[in-house]
Amino acid sequence: MMFDMYTHFPCGRVRIVMESALTARDRVGVQDFVLLEKYNSEAALIENLRRRFGENLIYTYIGSVLVSVNPYKELEMYSKQQMERYRGVSFYEISPHIYALSDNTYRAMRTERKDQCIMISGESGAGKTEASKKILLYYTVTCPINEHMATLGDRLLQSNPVLEAFGNAKTFRNDNSSRFGKYMDVQFDFRGAPVGGHILNYLLEKSRVVHQNHGERNFHIFYQLLDGGDDDLLTTLALERNPQSYNYLVKVCVCVCVCVCVCVCGINRGIICNSLVQGNCPRLSSVSDKNNWKVVMKALSVIGFTEEEVQKLLDIIASVLHLGNTQFGEGEEGETYITTETQITHLAKMISPLNFEQAMSARDALAKAVYGRTFTWLVEKINQSLALKEEIYHSGKGCTVIGLLDIYGFEVLQHNSFEQFCINYCNEKLQQLFIELTLRSEQEEYETEGIAWETVQYIDNKIICDLIEEKHKGIISILDEECLRPGETCDVSFLEKLEDTLGGHPHFVTHKLANGKTRRVMSREEFRLLHYAGEVNYNVNGFLDKNNDLLNRNLKEVMCQSDNQILCHCFRREEVIHQKRPEMAATQFKNSLMKLMEILMSKEPSYVRCIKPNDAKQPGRFDEVLVRHQVKYLGLMENLRVRRAGFAYRRCFEAFLQRYKPLCPETWPNWHGRLADGVSTLVNHLGYKAEEYKLGRSKIFIRFPKTLFSTEDALQAKKPEIVITIQSAWRGMKARRRAKRRRQAAELIRKLIKGFIYRHEEYCPENEYFLDHVRCSFLKNLRKNLPKSVLDQNWPTPPPSLVETSDHLRRLHMRNMVMKYCRRVQPEWKKQMMQKVIASEIFKDQKDSYPQGVGRLFLDSRLEREQINLKVVQTLGNDKVQYGVSVVKYDRRGFKPRPRQLLLTNTFAVLVERTKIKQRVDYTALRGISVSSLSDGMFVLHMPNEDNKQKGDVVLHCDHVIELVTKLAMMAGKVNYVNVSPGSIRFVLARGKEGIIDFVRGSELKVAKGKRGHLLVVSLF
Repeated sequence: MMFDMYTHFPCGRVRIVMESALTARDRVGVQDFVLLEKYNSEAALIENLRRRFGENLIYTYIGSVLVSVNPYKELEMYSKQQMERYRGVSFYEISPHIYALSDNTYRAMRTERKDQCIMISGESGAGKTEASKKILLYYTVTCPINEHMATLGDRLLQSNPVLEAFGNAKTFRNDNSSRFGKYMDVQFDFRGAPVGGHILNYLLEKSRVVHQNHGERNFHIFYQLLDGGDDDLLTTLALERNPQSYNYLVKVCVCVCVCVCVCVCGINRGIICNSLVQGNCPRLSSVSDKNNWKVVMKALSVIGFTEEEVQKLLDIIASVLHLGNTQFGEGEEGETYITTETQITHLAKMISPLNFEQAMSARDALAKAVYGRTFTWLVEKINQSLALKEEIYHSGKGCTVIGLLDIYGFEVLQHNSFEQFCINYCNEKLQQLFIELTLRSEQEEYETEGIAWETVQYIDNKIICDLIEEKHKGIISILDEECLRPGETCDVSFLEKLEDTLGGHPHFVTHKLANGKTRRVMSREEFRLLHYAGEVNYNVNGFLDKNNDLLNRNLKEVMCQSDNQILCHCFRREEVIHQKRPEMAATQFKNSLMKLMEILMSKEPSYVRCIKPNDAKQPGRFDEVLVRHQVKYLGLMENLRVRRAGFAYRRCFEAFLQRYKPLCPETWPNWHGRLADGVSTLVNHLGYKAEEYKLGRSKIFIRFPKTLFSTEDALQAKKPEIVITIQSAWRGMKARRRAKRRRQAAELIRKLIKGFIYRHEEYCPENEYFLDHVRCSFLKNLRKNLPKSVLDQNWPTPPPSLVETSDHLRRLHMRNMVMKYCRRVQPEWKKQMMQKVIASEIFKDQKDSYPQGVGRLFLDSRLEREQINLKVVQTLGNDKVQYGVSVVKYDRRGFKPRPRQLLLTNTFAVLVERTKIKQRVDYTALRGISVSSLSDGMFVLHMPNEDNKQKGDVVLHCDHVIELVTKLAMMAGKVNYVNVSPGSIRFVLARGKEGIIDFVRGSELKVAKGKRGHLLVVSLF
């Protein structure tokens, strides 16, 4: 349990927790019925329920059992924040909730690696289905999931609206009553994530398909289809929107008439006259069939039903409605015939040997069989969708299971028949299992703690279970014998057989066997069973027919011939061929119940008992008579007596000592010895008597609630004193902390001032703190302001003592940035940068056009491959052109411009005029390269002039002079032989003559022959 006074939530609200609520018990009751002083009083239990219900506290514990009262309104207690509040918290640490039980079960499965189950019971309208939904929602939200598991979680949740549509109906007590029992396994992997699921269904109320009591409805799906289906769908299914058009959905009178045949599901069906009194309740104010239809259709898609499967399923639902409208005629000799078209002549032949009543029974049996088997197929299909997909889990060893049993509670109606008999038999078995498991759990805890086990007196309902299920002598065996006995059998003969066989049993009474007082309230067609929850009268009318649950063999053959794949799956041909009679309905239910008991016995159980506070479904209304009736049938008093037979309260030593240690000076504020010794010291100080408590190995057991209440009241009385003590200690501690901080601050200021005075001295005790502080501040500032790029030259100014260190750090940082930058540079950019670096070494701050030239990308070539003549390429042979550019060559005589191509290879350069190589310049012979300092594109290639045969230097002009000269200098290895001349360039003409190029700035770019035979180049400003 939680030991603080309150639990705080993110939304700011405060809720009283388990043991803290003991102080409010007079107003809101106790949160665990075990703590009731008058635990043998049914009135005290109901009064405690009433108090809590009035405060919207709908959950209460009986030990580990959760009792839930339906509030009939939305409560703000199921949000995701509430889920997180209960996640990972010990069961008794916080107020009772369905999430607390869900989390406790989940953690027990994870820690003990043992399968668990949660059994939810209660009568119709008590909130069983909602409780199971809340548990599933808790697991899908709080458990770890991946994409596949999220899909599985959606399918688990979406299976509910589908099963509700096909298995739930409006009854007198509940607008959404489950008319079948459901057991669902949720499978978890080793990480605690849901990985699979499986559903078992029990005892669908098939009789509801053909008959409902006044004020009740058929299964929801019929009304949802008629109200929510679009016009095209209804036309395809030959349906009308008005539910009153269908005999299985409304109240009609006995009649024999003629109607039209409809072909659905691949079988031609006639329409029967209905002579039964039906529900006549097509609309519900609390339910929107149209909206629920959309929910169901979406859920079918999420689960994995194909459009074809959904259509086939709806075909079957429509066929049941049409089957209910099939009508018969009766001939003069008593033979029966279908008064419809000739397409169903073969059906008429099957019906003709039957009289009118038999024909109607055959029709209804077919409708019930079709719907019941389709429901079973639906559950199987959902199970395929939820099945484990990963091979590792198929062995069953890789996962653990939490089972959810949502099953009908004990049922006592005004007229009880075969269905109520089966339901109450199921509850007898569950009560027997519950008592056995509860006693076993109690005994195991006592033995674990070393406490002597005391024999518990309780009502053993084994005698009632044997009365129903015993071989050869039980009610089910007698019922089966009567159904199989040759000759005329009827329900009355079955009752007579019961009287002959069970006449002296203390829990069995009939009108014939009863005393005069009992006979006045019992019909001659009834028998009474004294169940653990009370007496119930069962009317035997219909017992034999419902137990036989037989379908005419001819009708089975027709179903096997259906074009509907679902019906073919439900009605196997082997069933027709096989001569063995199937088991009776009661025996099938008994066998499935036995298997369920085996499943539950193999798991660790948890229990939810649901109670309906009133029949009008009104919030805030508490009908004490109705609640007392349910308390009795749920066996809550028996449960409480078993739980209270020993000790009412038990808690681990640590929890008990932590909460109540302020009551003893020796344990307050802290106990440093063994926990058991601390608890013993505490209870001795409190004056506990020996018969009031026992100390186990790890827990204290308190026998009487009054002992706990007096301890809690003493704690409440002690709290003001504790508060004052805590306040005094807290204020003193805060004052000491403040004084300490002031002393530390003054000392720090003195050190800084003294260090500042001696800051220029050598490192010494007087200035060490100040200098360390300055250095630390510089390094912290440097860490925040380091340069982000190699071009950033900013660097914080270091203090005098860190100048050398700062220089080292700056170099290291720059080197590190350069290294990182170089690692990021791609090969093509590396080549580009190398050329730019060479260009910078040659031209930076020397030639005016350098900024523009170096700012552009250096291309691999300025000539396309197609621009170089193929003949020239062939002439060059193996010497590949590495770079090509268009240039203008100026003649030595008159400086006449000639357009040329300059092609650079790895060893030489050539000047090309169209298809002819005009001049070759070997790199080894190249003496130098001259350019001007202005922005023009002129350059001169200086050649050897020792030989008079040489043509002299080459004068060229290029628009990309920076790029061209850089590449030529790099290829020729003449980077250091590039000369940038500021005024003029001298060059050698042929035969040793000298020429001069003069460079001037002007407003217009011009190259022309100037004075004195010089070449004049005018560059732009």
